[in-house]
Amino acid sequence: MTDPLYGWLWMLAYVCLSGGLSVYCFHRLFILFLYFRHKADRPEPRSRFDHPPLITVQIPLYNEMYVAGRLIDAVAAIDYPRDRLEIQVLDDSTDETVDLVAAKVAELRELGFAADHVRRGNREGFKAGALAHGLAAARGELLAIFDADFVPSRDIFRRCIDHFTDPRLGMVQTRWDHLNREYSLLTRLQAVFLDGHLLIEQTARARSGRFFNFNGTAGIWRRTCIDDAGGWHADTLTEDLDLSYRAQLAGWRFLFLPDLVTPAELPVEMNAFKSQQHRWAKGSIQTCKKLLPAVWKAPLPFHVKAEATFHLTSNFAYLLLILLCVIANPTIAPRQSELPLPWLLDLPVFSCAVWAVVLFYGIVLRELRKRWWLELWCIPAVLALGIGMSISNAKAVIEAMFNQGGAFIRTPKYGLRARGEAWRHKRYLALPSALVLAELAATAYFAQIAWLAARDAHWASVPFLVLFVAGFAYVAASSLVPRKSPLAAGA
Repeated sequence: MTDPLYGWLWMLAYVCLSGGLSVYCFHRLFILFLYFRHKADRPEPRSRFDHPPLITVQIPLYNEMYVAGRLIDAVAAIDYPRDRLEIQVLDDSTDETVDLVAAKVAELRELGFAADHVRRGNREGFKAGALAHGLAAARGELLAIFDADFVPSRDIFRRCIDHFTDPRLGMVQTRWDHLNREYSLLTRLQAVFLDGHLLIEQTARARSGRFFNFNGTAGIWRRTCIDDAGGWHADTLTEDLDLSYRAQLAGWRFLFLPDLVTPAELPVEMNAFKSQQHRWAKGSIQTCKKLLPAVWKAPLPFHVKAEATFHLTSNFAYLLLILLCVIANPTIAPRQSELPLPWLLDLPVFSCAVWAVVLFYGIVLRELRKRWWLELWCIPAVLALGIGMSISNAKAVIEAMFNQGGAFIRTPKYGLRARGEAWRHKRYLALPSALVLAELAATAYFAQIAWLAARDAHWASVPFLVLFVAGFAYVAASSLVPRKSPLAAGA
């Protein structure tokens, strides 16, 4: 017999962990409710500008030789009066990108653009530092920010500038789309992940009066809003999330335009994707530590504070998942016959969690893809990828809990769109970390649990366990073996 005290302690831990995960899953359903409730609430500008405002376009760069020229050309092609447009290329690069950008900026000047190639000589403050440095010299009353891998449309300013006739509007965010969605299995799954946030979550929060965040790029800020909120800070890895919350706490209003799309390139390599997700997860928890107390002290409605709490703490779900994985091993868990009402433990995890996520991403596909029913196979793959990423993201959460700052590691991009374009021998290739050993161990760990479940005829749990095995195996294998061709990644 198992020690009764151990059994009760195990059950308490299981209930807390599975209950915490279930709360976040129920929250996905609430976000869907808000999305459909406010989906038709399309904002219209209060009026129109008689004279177009001066816009400074800021392009922060660090070693982006494959995509910097593409973005600069796209900015130059935007339909907006040249005498009302200023272009700042905030270039902290240390490689051939410097010469490429210098040549592009010289071309813009010959064409009559007010363009500057801004070099700091260091990377102090990383992206936040570059934006702050550029802001000090910027002349525009509005500032549009585009990361190097984005390609803004010609009509982007014409379609959103008049919203700034509202004097309390501080920021307009456009929705990202994906230039290389069909490149590989990894890019297709990333697209579904991001679409869930960029369409469903952002629309739901923005149109229901909750706080939402600038996504770091493809948006336009009012300069006085940035100044009023205290400017760009470099003490978190998500300077965009940090400034967004400080600005909204200061009373500024934000606008999200899901119908105005700005496409970008997704990472095509697993280690680059993991690095990006690690930075976002760590930065969100750093921002949570920094600003969540201020949110609860502010004179805001309860529903705004509650949603901000879910938003800023959402990455704790990865840590809960990893801890749950550890104690769920049947070789260390008490026999269910020794616990009261064991079905109460499994119901939140295997019913609420899985089906809430399935429904969420099913609606994402339905909203954005014409023949969405042909892509439903992506949903279990998305679940598996999220599970496989949990070790890396849980590590990011733990790091954020115990320290501030950290290096801003930019996500390498290669200017790829079509399947078959090679990237393996290009510059900036991300390398695997020692964390892949933990992912391989997790693969073996869940393979053992799946085998035990099958041996004992616990067939209901086998499909879920297979997701864990597949997710950890895919992430580990993709991290160790960069592929010469994206066709090997399958789609």
